[in-house]
Amino acid sequence: MFCNFFRAQRLEEASKLSSWKQWRQSTQRTLRRLRDEAQEWLSSLKLWRADIHQIEGMFGTGILSYFSFLRFLVMLNLIIFLLMFSFVMLPIIIMFTTNVILFNIWNPFMELYPSSARRGLVIFHEHITDLLSGGGFLEQTYLFYGFYQVNQIHFPNIKYNLALAYLMTTIAYLFLSLIWIVKRSALGFKRNLVQDEDRFQSFCNKIFAGWDFCITNENAASLKRSSLLYELRTDLEEERIKQKIADRTRKEKCRIYLIRFILNIFVIGVLAGCFYSIYVATIFSQEHVEYLMYEYLPSIVITLANFITPLLFSVIINFEDYSPAFEIRFTLMRCVFMRLTSIGVLLFSLWSQITHCKDETCICGYNHELYSCWETRVGQEMYKLTVFDFIIIVAVTIFVEFPRKLIVRHCDCGLAKWWGQQEFSIPQNVLEIVYGQTICWIGTFYCPMLPAICTIKYFFIFYIKKVSLLKNCRPATRPFRASSSNFFFLAVLLIGLALACLPVSVSVAQINCSQACGPFVGYNTSWEVLPTAVSELPTGVRSVIEALSSEAFAVSFFVVTCLAMFYVIALAGAHKKVINQLREQLVLVSLVK
Repeated sequence: MFCNFFRAQRLEEASKLSSWKQWRQSTQRTLRRLRDEAQEWLSSLKLWRADIHQIEGMFGTGILSYFSFLRFLVMLNLIIFLLMFSFVMLPIIIMFTTNVILFNIWNPFMELYPSSARRGLVIFHEHITDLLSGGGFLEQTYLFYGFYQVNQIHFPNIKYNLALAYLMTTIAYLFLSLIWIVKRSALGFKRNLVQDEDRFQSFCNKIFAGWDFCITNENAASLKRSSLLYELRTDLEEERIKQKIADRTRKEKCRIYLIRFILNIFVIGVLAGCFYSIYVATIFSQEHVEYLMYEYLPSIVITLANFITPLLFSVIINFEDYSPAFEIRFTLMRCVFMRLTSIGVLLFSLWSQITHCKDETCICGYNHELYSCWETRVGQEMYKLTVFDFIIIVAVTIFVEFPRKLIVRHCDCGLAKWWGQQEFSIPQNVLEIVYGQTICWIGTFYCPMLPAICTIKYFFIFYIKKVSLLKNCRPATRPFRASSSNFFFLAVLLIGLALACLPVSVSVAQINCSQACGPFVGYNTSWEVLPTAVSELPTGVRSVIEALSSEAFAVSFFVVTCLAMFYVIALAGAHKKVINQLREQLVLVSLVK
């Protein structure tokens, strides 16, 4: 009855509209319906859609966030590879297939660069070694920087500056990664900034709205119930610790601060020892490149450090007397610092060798006797780190998690019960793939096909982690509070991107590029190709670019950006106050009723 009444009312209102307005409304409805259908069709094409729905149904949104994050990295690396392929690799492929005229700068250092074509007969097992180390026949392929020895390509009526395209594509993929990460994390950041819920509201949300209705599996439901009970116990424990902190005497405060100071000195000592070990291993591996084990020595040391230090940090944090929530965050930040800084130490060790000559000054600006093409050597190190990281993930799954599951399930001894089933720790798994992605960002400049390798690597890791989750692991009994949103994951990824930009910027702008290989032959640094290309532009365009790169424009842009940032922060603060007032009004209304 009501439906007929509303339908008749709409028909009566539509009859009063002009034919133009009726056509416009009909067109808008049609376009809206087509847009919804297109979005639904595109969502059905999402990678691993069915698998992620299965994981969500069995384990809830907490575990789901990790696999969604992994899918995001697969798509990001695929886009980065397409950029490098379209603007760097494809022109050279077209050049080779069409035999167009190419212009290459001759240089006397070219004979110093080894070529796989001059190696003669190669034993089969050496191909396996080359695949693992990135040397041998792989050294003169599209995989590494040294292969791109073309400065400019002359197509019919077109001169393609490959060196400029190489540099601009590097800047583009870093900038694209920054924009994409910031865009994905904006929603979670606004929630954290505006929705600062108090403790009472947190208890209410967990009790009345904490259940995950996506769970359809009975075991997962039991785990979710245990998780909610754990979170409530954690909140009560935090309240107890806050009261304990408030009641501390001056003597107790001095004692706990002294313990924390001593333990943090110990942590700094452990980190320094790990970093020094990485430095020594890198120097040793660069001096002994004839054995595969020596070549992988830095990767082995980094992996051991990344495995041992989190276990040590988790033991140390128990004696520092922090709240349970802060314990998790502080331990994770220590692990993030360890994993990402280890890459920086590796690069510092490499560059200390690259820029060090037996004489006081290097003729070419780098040690051309030991590193005729140092960019390819750095690319090989990033390649080995990527391959070794994947091997370790597969090995841990097969040789640690699977046997542990068999021991726990089929052995009745006390050790098996004490050891327990392997937990799927979301933060540790996220740090694992952020570490790999940071290597990818750094290595893409020296190894242009590394994003394709990382895409394949993360594709297989998805299925490895899925099988491990379903067969070997269980969700962590100590849940990570931010696991339902990707804000923390993206924040750590943003730190990794910032770390990746630093060595790439230094190598592009400060370190002399190789004169024996690569597209930047003839330039002192890779960055010089940009001002050289700008100087060849017409006068008007060059004047505009020089104005945009001037100090006056930079200062003005910085001031405008700061004003915009202050406005956004003030607007967010105003919204937060309005939300707090609305909460107080809701409380008053509920009391009146």
